[in-house]
Amino acid sequence: MIAKTLRGVGQTLITVGLVILLFCVYELYFTGLETRAEQKKGREALLEEWALPARAPDTTIPSLAPLADVDLGEGLAILRIPRLGRSWAKVVFEGVRVSDLKKGPGHYPPSAQPGAIGNFVLSGHRTTYGAPFNQIDQLDPGDAIVVETRDTWYTYRLVSEEIVRPTEVDVILAVPRRPGEKPTKAIMTMTTCHPKYSARQRFISYADLVETTKKAPGVLPAALQG
Repeated sequence: MIAKTLRGVGQTLITVGLVILLFCVYELYFTGLETRAEQKKGREALLEEWALPARAPDTTIPSLAPLADVDLGEGLAILRIPRLGRSWAKVVFEGVRVSDLKKGPGHYPPSAQPGAIGNFVLSGHRTTYGAPFNQIDQLDPGDAIVVETRDTWYTYRLVSEEIVRPTEVDVILAVPRRPGEKPTKAIMTMTTCHPKYSARQRFISYADLVETTKKAPGVLPAALQG
């Protein structure tokens, strides 16, 4: 009787283990395939849009900078981090909904646009859906983070990093940690889960805008040369 019970328990544990293994394979591999397809589609749509004449911004709405004419879920920019490899490039989508972050890094809509005065806030997965921010903790102060838009390259340089609780949402304010303070410079904040495979905390990276390069044939920002 004991042997039969132990055999049953053993078979149950094996089944549970297989289910967990299959779930991990799906989370780490198949979600990545889904994201790669969305990245390819988003990049093609973005480049096609950029090839068309730009529409005049709506100047009737007061803002620190013209709002991007981009709907939620659409491509906004292309993010490049040279330290993570010459070929490392991710389409940034407008929005941080679950559906948006499945496609790649997402831009928090109320935050500043690329290159604008204020806080340009990005969020991204660290272990699933292509894990765009998987290696974000490997960056060093001074490392370049380049954002490509329709007509401009914006180069930010990493300034600092910190680990915070999920409730510390003041890190994405226009001036991080300073409610109500008016921003005077362009910065970028990248957020992701911490530690890996957990949502217990958030890993935050702060960067300052240091260079703006207008796009032209054969012209690249210094951070992407060589």
